[in-house]
Amino acid sequence: MAKILVLEDEESIAQPLQENLAFEGYEVLAAGNGNQGLALALAHHPDLILLDIMLPGLNGFDVCRRLRQKGLDTPIIFLTARSDEADKVRGLDLGGDDYVTKPVGVMELLARIKAVLRRSQPAEHATDQALLEFGHATVDFSRREATFKGEPIHLSPKEFGILQVLAERDGRAVSRAELLQSVWGYDVYPTTRTIDTHVLDLRAKVEDDPGHPVHLLTVHGLGYRLVR
Repeated sequence: MAKILVLEDEESIAQPLQENLAFEGYEVLAAGNGNQGLALALAHHPDLILLDIMLPGLNGFDVCRRLRQKGLDTPIIFLTARSDEADKVRGLDLGGDDYVTKPVGVMELLARIKAVLRRSQPAEHATDQALLEFGHATVDFSRREATFKGEPIHLSPKEFGILQVLAERDGRAVSRAELLQSVWGYDVYPTTRTIDTHVLDLRAKVEDDPGHPVHLLTVHGLGYRLVR
């Protein structure tokens, strides 16, 4: 089963959560401090991280930011008492995969964990062509590898997902809502700004001039399309 890292400083929450995860067959790692959690994540590469925001040391937002900066693609579910929409948007924009507010039922949380783990796996129904080429970029969906001008580049699972959906539409416009549903999943509702942020990051990796893209194009009032 998958390895899950629990970053939660309240023992009354952390201990039962760890016990439930272990009962379900998951391997569980745990830390109650943001700095310790960051070190554990980098050392053990868990399959999923349950991340509280209000942690001593580094807070959850900082932990997520640093993990993504270091290229760790591990799915992250924010599990927190902070329910403000601004916090949800911030967490998802930083690279979180889901945002769950406490208290939450065990069955719902387990279902969300399974859904996020399922979405993090390479799609079984990849595009009709496993290899996508446009401009100076080459993306191999089956191997989860990409290059730009012959040099390897790092794409996150979300970035692979966006490119895959755009490639499947073969030049046709794809709405932000469709990208959210296809890549993030029906049970996650970040704002459309989340899509825009990820497309900006993609352009920085696969466009010769990210400020004047010629492949990842904006369709004003709708979404994006890919021109090969």
